[in-house]
Amino acid sequence: MRVVYLDFNATCPIRPEVLEAMNEVWRKTGGNPASGHQLGRTARGFVEDARDAILVLVGAETSRTNRDRLIFTSGGTEANNLAILGIAEARTGGMPGESVVSSLEHPSVLRPAERLLDLGWRLHTVPASTDGLIQTDWLARHVFRRTALVSVMTVNHELGTIQPVEEIAQLCENSGVPLHTDAVQAAGKIPLRFRDWGVSAMSLAAHKVGGPVGIGALVLRDGTPIRPILFGGEQQGAMRPGTESPALAVGMWRAFELAFAELDETTRRLRDLRHYFEGRLKHTIPNIRIRGEAAPRVCQTVSVGIPGADNQVLFTGLDLAGIACSIGSACASGSPEPSPTLLAIGASREEVRGSLRFSLGPTTTREDIDYTVEVLRRLTEGLRR
Repeated sequence: MRVVYLDFNATCPIRPEVLEAMNEVWRKTGGNPASGHQLGRTARGFVEDARDAILVLVGAETSRTNRDRLIFTSGGTEANNLAILGIAEARTGGMPGESVVSSLEHPSVLRPAERLLDLGWRLHTVPASTDGLIQTDWLARHVFRRTALVSVMTVNHELGTIQPVEEIAQLCENSGVPLHTDAVQAAGKIPLRFRDWGVSAMSLAAHKVGGPVGIGALVLRDGTPIRPILFGGEQQGAMRPGTESPALAVGMWRAFELAFAELDETTRRLRDLRHYFEGRLKHTIPNIRIRGEAAPRVCQTVSVGIPGADNQVLFTGLDLAGIACSIGSACASGSPEPSPTLLAIGASREEVRGSLRFSLGPTTTREDIDYTVEVLRRLTEGLRR
C-alpha cells in the first residue's frame, strides 16, 4: 500500500545525519555529564557545546556580560510548563497574580495557565480573528505592570499562522512584563531571532525539525526570573534537575543546524507544494475552506474545513489508504472535545467536525498530493451522498 506522510507538524522523522551525530556521541562517551572524572567531563563537553551552538542558531546573546540561558528539557511541553509556571511564580514570589495567554495556544500552554487559575490566579485570554491572528489591540488594553507573564505562540500548530511576536514583545516591554513564546512550530519554517524579537523566553523541540524525540529547550533572556518546577538535582543550575543526555543534546543541535541551513530552499519548495495542494483541493472538492488563508502563514501547514463531512470518518478513510494527517494537535489526540484553536477563530462545532490538518515536509511530492486529493474527493463524495 502507498504510504503518504502529511503529519510533519506532529513529528518530522529523524534525519540520518542526526542519527550519525548521536551515534558518534554514544561511541565516544558513556559517562554522566555531572561526574567529575574524565568520561564525565567528555560527556559534559558534548552537552555544553550543543547548548552554546543552539543559542547562536536561534539568535540569542552569548557574550559573557549578558549571556542568555538555554535549559534543556524533555520537549516542548515541559519547556512551556517551565516557562508558564516558573516565570509566573518567580515574578510574584509564589503568590497568586495575573497572567495573559492567547486563545490559540497549544494545550501545553493552556493547561499550565489553567493550573495557575486553580491556584487563585487571574487569567486573561487574548481573542483571535477569524484569520487565526490574535487581537493585539485587545492585548494592549489588558497588559499592565501587575501582569506577571504573557504567552503568545510564534506559529500556530493547527493553522500555521504567524503571530506578530515583535509587536507583542514591544507592548510587553513597555509595561515591563516578560513575554514567553512557544516557537516549537516555527523552527525550520521561519528564522528564529530570539534577541531581535525582544521576547523573554522561547520554547523549542527537536523532533519538529528531524531531531530526536525526547529533548527540547527553554531559552531565557539574561535577567528573566524563573523558578524550577522539578526538584531533586543540581543539573542546569537546579533549574531542570535530571541527568542530561549528551547524545540527545547533540542530536538537537545537528537537527537545528541542518534545518536552519536549508531554510530558504525548504521554504521555497514547500510553499510551492502548499499552493499546489490548496489549488487542487479547491478545484476538486466543492465548498472546501482553507483556514488562515488571508494571514501570514508558514510554508507547509494546510488546515481545511469540509462542510457536511465528519473528520473522524475522513481521518480513518485516509489512514486506511495509507495517508497520515491529523484532526488537530497530536498532544490533544483522543480528546472528545473539539479543537480549541478552531473554536477560538469562530468556527462552529459543526465546522470543526469537518476539519483536518495536513502538514508537508521534506519527503512530500506532487504525486503524494495528487493521491491525497483523489482519496479525499472519493471520501467526501461518499459522505455527502
